[in-house]
Amino acid sequence: MTFVRIDDIQMAYTDQGLGRPVVLIHGYPFNRSLWNEQVAALSSSYRVITPDLRGFGETDPSEGPATMNRMADDVAHLMDHLGISQAVIGGLSMGGYVALAFYKQFPSRVRALVLADTRAQADTEEAKQTRAQQAEKALSEGMAGIADAMLPKLLTPETVSKRPEIVKRVRDMMLKTKPQGAASALLGMAEREDQTSLLSQITVPTLILVGKI
Repeated sequence: MTFVRIDDIQMAYTDQGLGRPVVLIHGYPFNRSLWNEQVAALSSSYRVITPDLRGFGETDPSEGPATMNRMADDVAHLMDHLGISQAVIGGLSMGGYVALAFYKQFPSRVRALVLADTRAQADTEEAKQTRAQQAEKALSEGMAGIADAMLPKLLTPETVSKRPEIVKRVRDMMLKTKPQGAASALLGMAEREDQTSLLSQITVPTLILVGKI
């Protein structure tokens, strides 16, 4: 694990393996350890970079909404720091929002895209209100309530009943998220623009992954 100064934050990241670079962007409210198994599987053939987005893991939070464009800028600055001009950009859920924002801003820097359990549409007004309420809850109560509410939506009943080690790992990741970081990301997701029109403009190979319960 290494740190780099990007604008107003210290960003933590892992850089492992040799070969064509692959940047994997975690979802909310997790951190780069979400990708441990993928890093282990890919790093024998690829250079795999996994950042902690601002406010998550060991990366500093910042004031105000952490917009998807701002997080995409952070990834671009990290690539600059590492001397990477172009990479495969992959993102899960919120990380997919960041990946799409990255492609819109820096299309020439994307060799290919991986979009996992994410979407191009913007939030509805109802969803925006829900995110604002969750942001307030994170700041006032911490992450425990959010973690307990999200777990049944993230893991199947079979996983919850038979794989306690996975439940613990996922819950621990969420509990380690800084409340300010979670709140900033929630407000940033609520502000994100609709990227539906961007989809037809994507010219690089793109892998779309969707989980099913």
